[in-house]
Amino acid sequence: MPVMAKEIIATDKAPQAIGPYSQAVAANGFLFCSGQVALDPKTGQMQGAGNVQAETERALENLKGVLSARGLGFEDVVKTTVFLASMDDFAKMNEVYGRAFTSKPPARATVAAAGLPKGARVEVECIAALPD
Repeated sequence: MPVMAKEIIATDKAPQAIGPYSQAVAANGFLFCSGQVALDPKTGQMQGAGNVQAETERALENLKGVLSARGLGFEDVVKTTVFLASMDDFAKMNEVYGRAFTSKPPARATVAAAGLPKGARVEVECIAALPD
């Protein structure tokens, strides 16, 4: 099946890309969102550094900003991947994550990462379904 045209998503409601990638790409009926850490979109500084709950809240707010740039919300997310600097933070991250995905939560993978951008404790990426 040929790939449909890619639509690049960019918004000031999330931190600007810090490398050669897009905040999100829409293609073939899905929105593929790059990972978000707890960078404040206005200042570019980490928020809540070292506090996984505060970092998770900011990362999810950033993700929400990217989704909203395409008219989507957390209810449209079908898959997330959460990267943790330490699995010891799983319960605290999961508590905050659960408040964001309350109804029909998406599929999820959670993995420990040896290092995350800007010394983050958590990074979250997602795939959302686009409306027909």
